Amino acid sequence: MLEADSIVANRQMRRRLGVWRIVAILAIALSLGILTLWGASTNGGLSKFSDHIARVRVEGLITGDRKTLKMLEELSKAERVKGVIIHIDSPGGTTAGSEAIYEAIRKIAEDKPVTAVLGTVAASGGYITAIATDHIVARGNTITGSIGVIFQWAEVSRLFDQLGIKMESIKSSELKAEPNMFNPLTDKVRDVTQLLIQDSYDWFVGLVAERRNLDKPEALRLADGRVYSGRQAVENKLIDALGGEKHAKAWLVEKKNLDSDLEIVDWTPKAKVDPSGLGLSLLAMVFKGLGVEHSELFLSKILQADGAKLDGLLSVWHPSR
Repeated sequence: MLEADSIVANRQMRRRLGVWRIVAILAIALSLGILTLWGASTNGGLSKFSDHIARVRVEGLITGDRKTLKMLEELSKAERVKGVIIHIDSPGGTTAGSEAIYEAIRKIAEDKPVTAVLGTVAASGGYITAIATDHIVARGNTITGSIGVIFQWAEVSRLFDQLGIKMESIKSSELKAEPNMFNPLTDKVRDVTQLLIQDSYDWFVGLVAERRNLDKPEALRLADGRVYSGRQAVENKLIDALGGEKHAKAWLVEKKNLDSDLEIVDWTPKAKVDPSGLGLSLLAMVFKGLGVEHSELFLSKILQADGAKLDGLLSVWHPSR
């Protein structure tokens, strides 16, 4: 009799545990769903399900990283995106990376009107990004231009001589791995490197002439590497007007017939290790509870820090010493 009672009790206990397991799983799923919707709504995610204007930010060094290119590709296919405003605050980056961003923006522009708003700096590769759009506005004191290409390296052979260090190498031909920081620059290496630079420079100038409707001599005159203020850029037809996002949206409404009531929604690349955005939002909530403001932006910068890598030819502006 006791054994039968024990069996019945065990079965009842298992049923109760099974019910509570189901309840717990449903509660966790509901919580995750609510948090996901909360994270989406605070980042403009829910707004992406209705017609809107996309806001894209190109900031820092431009490398043509995969996350940004993937985001631009998704944007180009998004039927709810009726126009795009690209905010640029960048001194440039790699020439190939700038080329990739340029091509991605031109792909978007095949079906949607795209305009650029230049921030503090939009020079060199940042300017390549700007001319990929169909309309450019900037502040009067924006730094832009710097049309050109640079290839830099440190030459440390004399320092190594003083330290008693000699670098040896065996290579298949004279120009392999040249220019090289361990060897003095020869005339032949200088000549072939200059040809490389000239080829990329010609490509850059050609883009400026084509996109800004300038003849080649005028584009070459402007492409001596100097930077321009926003006011100078307007005078030289490198940009279209002075202003900010309000003026960019006005162009979309007045010239491209977009609805003036369309919301502007942020589009950002997905974090490398947090594709759902949920973990980042939860971690940001913890930091916010501890009194740390703007933690989500800080964390996203950390997750995307691998994009800040420079190698190869550069289209980047920086003040000389």
